[in-house]
Amino acid sequence: MQIISEASLEDFPRRIQYLREFIGFTDDDVAALHAAKPVIAPLVPIVVDAVYEKLLSFSVTAKAFVPRQTGYKGVTPTKITDLSQEHPQIKFRKDFLAQYLVKLVTMDYDKIQSWEYLDKVGLMHTGQAGFSHREKKAPLRVEYIHCAILLGYVEDIVVNAVLTHPDLDNDTKTTVLRALNKVVWIQNDLFARHYINEKSDEEDFWAKYAKPACAAAALSIGVAVAGVGLQYFRRV
Repeated sequence: MQIISEASLEDFPRRIQYLREFIGFTDDDVAALHAAKPVIAPLVPIVVDAVYEKLLSFSVTAKAFVPRQTGYKGVTPTKITDLSQEHPQIKFRKDFLAQYLVKLVTMDYDKIQSWEYLDKVGLMHTGQAGFSHREKKAPLRVEYIHCAILLGYVEDIVVNAVLTHPDLDNDTKTTVLRALNKVVWIQNDLFARHYINEKSDEEDFWAKYAKPACAAAALSIGVAVAGVGLQYFRRV
């Protein structure tokens, strides 16, 4: 048994090591992702179009693309109804997603810098400057609910594309999809860790349920349940 302390997971390299070992992301998975590049690369434009069609179909996600995006120099929309797949600012953002997808099947996963890139992708959506080019820019804030469900949506598109690919045998499909699934779940943690304050949540929990009134209530419930159980066994 490995002894892992919660405190050790605050150290980023140790966190990545733990995540990789727990989910079983191995060198074979890395090789599978790299080998999948010829399959995934042609799908990138299709995936990107589908993602932005989805993002622009809900006002709560579309509104994030109204403000000027970092690095974009063109005309900006003034309201969400101005947005479309063909708007220059949306095309600008689509390029970032395309680069991200290509990185997933080309990165050197043995380098901590690759995981730091994925971590910054999560951080930049919280309103903090994940990348240096955003340090003096207006904050970009996208709530975790949208980030998490988008990861699932992207994975679903890629899974369907791989499963229905006519030139891949079943073993290859299985290997690629398992590797992709592991990376997506690690990426999910690298989003969640910037949104969820686990230490604060734990303190709030104990502050709430360690109060005498709560303890007394819990004791009363326990006594009541025990009484019901005793009556039942007396009858039988």
